[in-house]
Amino acid sequence: MGRMAYPERIVPDSEPPGIVALHEKRYLFALPYCRGVEVLDAACGAGYGSALLAAEATRVVGVDVSTEAIEYARSRYGSSKVAFRLADLLELDLPDRSFDAVCSFETIEHLADHDRYLGHVARVLRDDGVYLVSTPQAAQTTDRPANPYHCVEYDREDFTALLSRYFEQVELFGQRRLETRRHRLARQLDVLGLRKRVPFLRRVARATTGTAATEDVSPEGVVIDRERIEQADELVAVCRGPRRP
Repeated sequence: MGRMAYPERIVPDSEPPGIVALHEKRYLFALPYCRGVEVLDAACGAGYGSALLAAEATRVVGVDVSTEAIEYARSRYGSSKVAFRLADLLELDLPDRSFDAVCSFETIEHLADHDRYLGHVARVLRDDGVYLVSTPQAAQTTDRPANPYHCVEYDREDFTALLSRYFEQVELFGQRRLETRRHRLARQLDVLGLRKRVPFLRRVARATTGTAATEDVSPEGVVIDRERIEQADELVAVCRGPRRP
């Protein structure tokens, strides 16, 4: 599958509500950790997540390597509590210990040098700060994922081990859609992935299993918790105690 099958970043004004909900859910999960503190949204993309975090944070700085994304974020989501700036996460020019929380969702898999990136995250966090991170869950860690924008995709064990090199505490969660037993069974039986490729079968599955299609799912139809992490599409980690050289 080519790049057109994998959008590089999400722009809520241009995406189906269900796709937006899957991404917004991670920011909603992060809100309690960002209440009343200064937050860095690392790889903020179009800026919608930074704006969400600003509902609870005292200040949010969103950074991204894309000039186009930052210009859009400034025009669409800039406010007195949210600032956007151009920055490369591998060459992050921000002061040491300058943030209470760093949120970085669906980012690490895009970066060729995860150690350099995580070193910067640990550096800019205050001693009691928290790092919230998500990445797609792979059955086995691979440096040749199907998504052409990804440099690597991690399984649970390798993802936890990587984060543990930079943080004393790593708490792992999984993000998954809520689904009925009938829908889960239909998905397990569809080993050829016909539902994704044939619109008629998607409509039949939606009507008979009682689970909304991906493009129609709401944030309430998505959970991030510690249950059935092996079934999660994304891994979400809450990391504390930054380790520095």
